[in-house]
Amino acid sequence: MTRPLQPPVRRDPLRRTPRMTLPPAQRGRVALGMAAAAAEGRFALQVCADCARVQYPPREACVACSSSRLAWREQGGEGVLLANTRLAHSNDPYFRERLPWRVGMVRLDAGPCVMVHLHGDVADPGPPGPASRVRVLARLDRAGAPVLLALPLEETPHMHDDPMLREMSSDPRYRKVLVTDGKSATGQALARALVEAGAERVWLGCAEPWKRAPGLEALSALPQVTPVELDLGDEGSVRELAARIGGKVDILLSNAEYLRGGGIESPRGTLNARSEMDLHYFGLLRLAQAFAPALRARAADGVAHACAWVNVLSVYALANYPPQGTYSASMAAALSLAQGLRAQLRAGGIRVLNVFPGPIDHEWNQELPPPKLAPRALAAAVVAGLRDGVEDLYPGDVAQEWRERWRADPKVMEHELAMQGGMP
Repeated sequence: MTRPLQPPVRRDPLRRTPRMTLPPAQRGRVALGMAAAAAEGRFALQVCADCARVQYPPREACVACSSSRLAWREQGGEGVLLANTRLAHSNDPYFRERLPWRVGMVRLDAGPCVMVHLHGDVADPGPPGPASRVRVLARLDRAGAPVLLALPLEETPHMHDDPMLREMSSDPRYRKVLVTDGKSATGQALARALVEAGAERVWLGCAEPWKRAPGLEALSALPQVTPVELDLGDEGSVRELAARIGGKVDILLSNAEYLRGGGIESPRGTLNARSEMDLHYFGLLRLAQAFAPALRARAADGVAHACAWVNVLSVYALANYPPQGTYSASMAAALSLAQGLRAQLRAGGIRVLNVFPGPIDHEWNQELPPPKLAPRALAAAVVAGLRDGVEDLYPGDVAQEWRERWRADPKVMEHELAMQGGMP
């Protein structure tokens, strides 16, 4: 059985911080379909459109009928463990530092046999006992490549503390987190959810701390929560905080938002657009320049190493929402920057999670009709996304609908929004 994770011991400051080594990342282009599904926490395999044969490993043509009409389809993942072994030696630096490593072969109920990493609580297969039933998940490893994990069918005690599973996730337990906007309802909900998930410390960024924010005093009374001065519009403020705590942050959560409403033709459109771009795009850029180097440097620093960067964006980043045209444009710019940040941090073993909520239920969205996403629901989704090791998250009904419409045809969605006056 998996042993419970113990709080990390205080690191000797005189010892050199270990450098991150990455797992092998070479994959063919056809396998990127599995990576795209794993980035959202889905397990997908190719299915032949002609003979319905499920394929593994990914390939260009069906193994049964040679058809090239292969489409990615989500799978249930249940199957039987056929064989397993524990690797005690590896020539690869990444696995050599993490031995022993358990792997196995699973025959999926869908048909194919797959190679998997095995959770420590999965029983060995074969006689005299019954065959071990498992559920297979697709995850992204530290290099961003898709891998398959086999877990027990039922939840086990301390399941999330398994070393292999933690390698494929960014569990907040025993980690230190910076939430950049602690005054908003969203930021405070995120802080509470992180504390409940076992975070050792949560720093709450507060611009203009002399302004009292509802709920902040009660939240600051929690022993794990520490308010800090942070103004993403001020490069000096960002760099000063990075100098103080940048070497301690394990998860950075960028959630600052400027939303005043109004389309491009609004009388205050230019002023709002400048403020939105300065916070959403340039604020993220200031954060990246100040905090990203230290985050990368600590990606292998013990069991609670630096692991993730979270950007709370908006589903309007995918397609412009005309009643909030400049806000949508600033979120689209922030998304482009976040994708570039992901590519750079991935080389250091740090995950970037982009979150695309629909309208959040706060004062600046009070005129919008429901459904709106409650801050606590957004916070719960972010914590779950960190534990699942995903890259893209669409919490809430509106976000899920927008994602499906955008994937079906972005141009059709653009015309729909224009014709309907932008109403979701």
